[in-house]
Amino acid sequence: MDSQNTKNIPGPDTISTYTLKNGVTVLNFSNFNSHSIYMIGILNGSGVLDPSGKTGLAHFTANLLSRGTKNLSFSDFHSQLENAGANLVFSCGTQHAWFRGKALAEDVELLFRLTSDGLQNPSFNQEYVERLRTQLIAGLTIRDQDTSEVASLLLNQHLFPNHPYGQPIDGHIETIQSITRSDIAQFHEQFYSPENMIIVVAGAVDGEEIRDLSDKYFSTWKKDTAVLPKSQLIPPALTNIVRKHKFLEGKSQVDLLMGCFSPTRTSPDYLPVFIGNNILGQFGLMGRIGKVVRSKSGLAYYASSNVSSWSDVGTWNFSAGVNPENMEKAVDLIRKEIKKFVESNVTDQELNNSKSHLIGRIPMALESNAGLANSILTMQRFELGLDYYQKYAVQIDSITANQILSASQKYLHPDHLVITSAGPGEEII
Repeated sequence: MDSQNTKNIPGPDTISTYTLKNGVTVLNFSNFNSHSIYMIGILNGSGVLDPSGKTGLAHFTANLLSRGTKNLSFSDFHSQLENAGANLVFSCGTQHAWFRGKALAEDVELLFRLTSDGLQNPSFNQEYVERLRTQLIAGLTIRDQDTSEVASLLLNQHLFPNHPYGQPIDGHIETIQSITRSDIAQFHEQFYSPENMIIVVAGAVDGEEIRDLSDKYFSTWKKDTAVLPKSQLIPPALTNIVRKHKFLEGKSQVDLLMGCFSPTRTSPDYLPVFIGNNILGQFGLMGRIGKVVRSKSGLAYYASSNVSSWSDVGTWNFSAGVNPENMEKAVDLIRKEIKKFVESNVTDQELNNSKSHLIGRIPMALESNAGLANSILTMQRFELGLDYYQKYAVQIDSITANQILSASQKYLHPDHLVITSAGPGEEII
């Protein structure tokens, strides 16, 4: 990526930043090549705050925020969005509650007003609580018969035993059945607050207008600081193979997952592992894993690997969809590829191809307002610095094969994995 291209990448000189008196941080990138705007934000209200026996409460709460407020009925809330051709969604993740919205630039105030109303004044109407409960339970019923979803649930459960990260964000059928309107209102009152909140807007609007709208709709949100539970310790690194399989009736395919820990998002090991994973299970036809397990051996319908990193932990997962008869063969092959990966350097060709791919896709990721807003949020959320993506190409290009090998050896071991699967076959629980 040359210096000319970096001028088009958001940085400290082109991102407007503003902090409200109540702690809300607002960032804006003006992009007048588009007639629309995209807004994204995070705040307290995540799944890790679910109380014991109420798994899914945070998810339930977030999904009710657009289903009527003290000022607008469900119908009025959504009619205003639909009449403007806009959309607004509230959701919940492991570490944050989220909101995402899109509208024409002329309707940016509509998004701010409805987002503010949903976050601060939800009505939690009992009728819509029950309607949503029915929808959530229907979704969970489907999830619990999906081989990929069940394998993922098992993996998290055994990677993070007795830890909130080991629980599904959307809960279980029995916990969703037990959650009351009072639980939801109490959760919202206890945890939703402007503290630590980040709002990012990208599109055809200038920073001054975004600052004024932020002041108008969020500066009056005053709340006592939410007392968040102390973070729970992440389980220690794995020292052996943990093998689990869930039998699901009527299935012809097994979904297989293998996982371990990976670096945090701000660790010096992150970029070496990120590039290494691209070589191992992403680049081209899903890297070495895809080439060996799927293309050469024909043991899987798909096979790949993925690194996910947050502020306090990361995971390195390997996935494959296989015929039940090939499941253990696929496990063995993936473990062999992991062993080879941590025993010798990647080749110069693999490294150069992967770097070119990762650097080349950044301009494409920043073409849309959504891509711009998400990238800015990542920089702010993980305190990477607002010049992170301007320096990204240089940082990627500086990573060596030795760094990839050294970093990977800290996290990846063929005999230290949680291996889970779901589908036909005898249960291993």
